[in-house]
Amino acid sequence: MSVSIHATEKALYKVFSNDFAFSIPAYQRPYAWTKDQAGELLNDLLSFLGDDSEAIADTNSYFLGSIVLIKGEDDPKADVVDGQQRLTTLTILLAVLRSLLSEKNASKMTKYIYQEGDKIEGTSDCYRLKLRERDEDFFRQYIQCETGLDKVLKLDASQLTDSQRNIQENASYFYGELRKLSEQERERFSHYLMTRCFLVLVSTPDIDSAYRIFSILNARGLDLSLSDFLKSEIIGGILSSEQEKYTRIWENEEENLGRETFQELFAHIRMIERKAKLSETALNEFRKYILPKRDPQKFINEIIKPYSDALEIIKTANYYTDNNAKKNINYLFKWLNKIDNIDWIPAAILYFSKNRHTPDKLKSFLIDLERLAAGLMILRADINERIRRYAKLLTAIEKDVNLYSFDSPLQLTPDEINRIIISIDGDLYPIKRIRQYVLLRLDSALSEAEGTYDYPVITVEHVLPQNPSQGSTWLKWFPNDEERLQYVHRIGNLVLLSRKKNAEAQNYDFDKKKKKYFVSNTNIVPFVLTTQVLQQSEWTPAVIEQRQKDCLESLRKIWRL
Repeated sequence: MSVSIHATEKALYKVFSNDFAFSIPAYQRPYAWTKDQAGELLNDLLSFLGDDSEAIADTNSYFLGSIVLIKGEDDPKADVVDGQQRLTTLTILLAVLRSLLSEKNASKMTKYIYQEGDKIEGTSDCYRLKLRERDEDFFRQYIQCETGLDKVLKLDASQLTDSQRNIQENASYFYGELRKLSEQERERFSHYLMTRCFLVLVSTPDIDSAYRIFSILNARGLDLSLSDFLKSEIIGGILSSEQEKYTRIWENEEENLGRETFQELFAHIRMIERKAKLSETALNEFRKYILPKRDPQKFINEIIKPYSDALEIIKTANYYTDNNAKKNINYLFKWLNKIDNIDWIPAAILYFSKNRHTPDKLKSFLIDLERLAAGLMILRADINERIRRYAKLLTAIEKDVNLYSFDSPLQLTPDEINRIIISIDGDLYPIKRIRQYVLLRLDSALSEAEGTYDYPVITVEHVLPQNPSQGSTWLKWFPNDEERLQYVHRIGNLVLLSRKKNAEAQNYDFDKKKKKYFVSNTNIVPFVLTTQVLQQSEWTPAVIEQRQKDCLESLRKIWRL
């Protein structure tokens, strides 16, 4: 289906006119710009304006970006999809200018904030920008009302919400900066702001089209997300007397997770419910297959709240129970979070939500989920393979079947086990996406789960160099190039470093390499794998072969291979 889009560039005096009646939908997040963003905007505007040596018409114009609206072609009513922060901040700026300009000029600024009705034209009195309901009265009383600015500057910030505090802080900042200008300079700035500053207004007639535009553009700084659209529909389907309660639940969960992770939550919910790869827009799949299953209150109570709580614990590895299994569960969450994809998370969310109060069951499940996720990563299973496997696992969890039977989707098959062994017993180093995970997992097991791996930098290094120098001890131990290549990239020859590689040091002879490269500045090596190397007096094929055998045996125990 084609998307009807209209895009026009307009100066601000045309943006804040009778052509538009802007409204911030309830699904939008609160006003979030701080003094940093407001200050950057004002400084840019004053910089582009320059001094009074040239006429306003000859000054450099300033582009404020684009905003996306849901708007009919001949109807001024416009829901703001993207652009809330800029429109709100500009309105605050206009209100501050109005308060500082002379009475004559102030009255001229009012028309950009407030539309006076006209019976002949059939228009009514209204403010040009209407914030979401929770902020609307505050914004109207303290910013848009002509007598409001003095009051807002005197309010106790500790009694305000975050969005109200941002509004107050930015109004105070603008007021302090613009008061430094003379009346003539403020008048010139106002002229520049309204006639030489431009926005591109992108309008589309409905929310479906707006969502398609959002998905296609994926523009930096776009306020809207899938969760925002769903919030509008779900909260909108609840009785008005209950909407405030459920809006608060929704926004608390978003705040706890953080906006980015909260958006990720809906991808996991979609997978749990659909158990298939996305086949159309996520919004359409929610509308067709997911939302109709439950009334809005149940969707929030039974899906959003418990799944959000589960995801927070999974991501932070912060599970709490009096049971001794707590340490093991959080240990497993930490390893799962190091997997190079997030396709395992829906299964973790679903199982955790059903079994969070039975830690022993949870521990057993996570041991095998980490085994499966690591195995699929080592086998380099593509996204389609992973989705099919985890879809089967989600179905098994829902049906409460035995997850530990031979044919369970949670368990690795004999063929998968054989291929994993071949992979980790071969040249591991060239497989970038798995080598660090395998070595860290091995190191943790060797340290009896006491190792910590939160270093800013962790690198994988060869003991036997890839290209040893002529005349070095390495060539005495490995005189044959073909034989050397059989060892160089295997686990037995690899160690971990908690710092960046030193290209010059990589070819040191063994004794020098141990002293200068494999020892930290404090002489404490953070990795067991590296400590093992320091205990060797030489690094021959026999040493690597024995180490390879030991490492492989440890990995087979970790993952029951």
